[in-house]
Amino acid sequence: MTAYIDPSRANFDAFKALPRDEPIHMLNLLLYRDRAEYPEGHEHADKGWSGRRAYEEYGKTSGPIFRRVGGTIVWRGAFQAMVTGPEDRRWHDGFVAQYPNSAAFFEMIKDADYQQAVVNRTAALADSRLVRFKPREGGEGF
Repeated sequence: MTAYIDPSRANFDAFKALPRDEPIHMLNLLLYRDRAEYPEGHEHADKGWSGRRAYEEYGKTSGPIFRRVGGTIVWRGAFQAMVTGPEDRRWHDGFVAQYPNSAAFFEMIKDADYQQAVVNRTAALADSRLVRFKPREGGEGF
């Protein structure tokens, strides 16, 4: 199974080519490592944290930056079952982050404090997906 933690150059270039002046939703699917894998010498490397605990640290340290750029969580859930898709695929958690526009997302990931915080995300995850959506109206039908 191929794991995805960071975007490929081609996928990130496609993301950057999309409109930057409209709201975006980012679907995040997360599969945590049993034990976080920090780089040698990192301040958390010898704490024995689980992947979930390392992701909590990522949330704590990146949260102020996420909120400063106008980000909010519009949906969050814990995985229960794969209904359509590979039977061996599972996720621990999922959420949808909303940004006022992709410029806000770029502002966040370029922030020096965020770049330090993202080490916790990388240490935490065995696999992930990050998918951009253009928000549309909800309602009672599909």
